[in-house]
Amino acid sequence: MAEPFTIYKLTILYMLSHSGEPLTNMQIALFFLNREYTGYFRVQEALSDLQGSGFIAAESTHQSTRYRITDSGKETLSLLSEKMSDGIERDVADYLAEMGASFREENAFAADYRKLPEKGYDVHMQLTLGDRPIVDLTLFARTKEQAEAMCCNWRQRCGDVYAKLMDTLLG
Repeated sequence: MAEPFTIYKLTILYMLSHSGEPLTNMQIALFFLNREYTGYFRVQEALSDLQGSGFIAAESTHQSTRYRITDSGKETLSLLSEKMSDGIERDVADYLAEMGASFREENAFAADYRKLPEKGYDVHMQLTLGDRPIVDLTLFARTKEQAEAMCCNWRQRCGDVYAKLMDTLLG
């Protein structure tokens, strides 16, 4: 059997390959913490190693970091998957089945901002269903506070924004 740190990294690759969508740092960490496999900082070390090796890719926003498996990660997982126990694979499958709907809902609302070279911020907000964008909107904010407020309010108000856009465009 492989050393524990290698198993943690393989488990993360396995999770990402079976999740069907990118997972946040916290979604991955909670799996390990809830099952008491290892601590938070060891998970962060494994994520960093996997990213540094090119086995996973990260997309960071001001709210979270989402990870996806790369082709290189998939290849590595296929070569080393026999080092994982059936028990860990079952635990991952159970976790993804239990949490999958909440992960999809959580990941459906994306909002982030970036500072423009001139004054102001671009605020990008997206609502997705699976991997299909339902709303993909970029707006200008004059201040960082406005940009942050727009990002924070997006989750609760995107349905209203969508309805008003459709009424306006179709009405």
